[in-house]
Amino acid sequence: MEDETLLAAVAAGDDQALRMLFERHAPWVAGRLRQRLPVAAVEDVVQETFVAVWRGAANYQNRGEVGGWIWGIARRQAALWFRRHGRGVSDRDLDAVREPTTDDDPAATATRRVDLDRALAALDPGAAGVAQRELVRLVYVEDRPLAEVAEHLGVPTGTVKSRLFHVRRRLRIALEGGSTER
Repeated sequence: MEDETLLAAVAAGDDQALRMLFERHAPWVAGRLRQRLPVAAVEDVVQETFVAVWRGAANYQNRGEVGGWIWGIARRQAALWFRRHGRGVSDRDLDAVREPTTDDDPAATATRRVDLDRALAALDPGAAGVAQRELVRLVYVEDRPLAEVAEHLGVPTGTVKSRLFHVRRRLRIALEGGSTER
């Protein structure tokens, strides 16, 4: 379902549509907010962003991508967080955070997502595959720094780098249509 359709459903009170928008956009919003906010603040700002999406969905005027609209809300929520915590922030500080690119073809983006999903599904279905998918989610979807991923997983940063090397190799093989068996 397209973002515009989901947002119209949110405006009509559909909480499932909000959940779908959240699942689609929250990871990259959080990843970009982590570039400027303390780690502990990111979850709160993301939640406040999607509460504002819920409340403001009826005001969306379809002038640009829904992701850009959500990012604008996230920037305002981040600025509010900074003000509430006695930290000054200028729009330039938040402008420095990468915004989502809208020059990608939506079909190409969808194809990449399907390819990644297929490649991730090709990883070991056991505990090792679950750990590999978690690593991919933290590093590539949520865009977390390696040191933070290492702390989250309870392993040294070098171990995270080594695991990423092996996961990337297996994903590349899967995306090229080969077997991921060792």
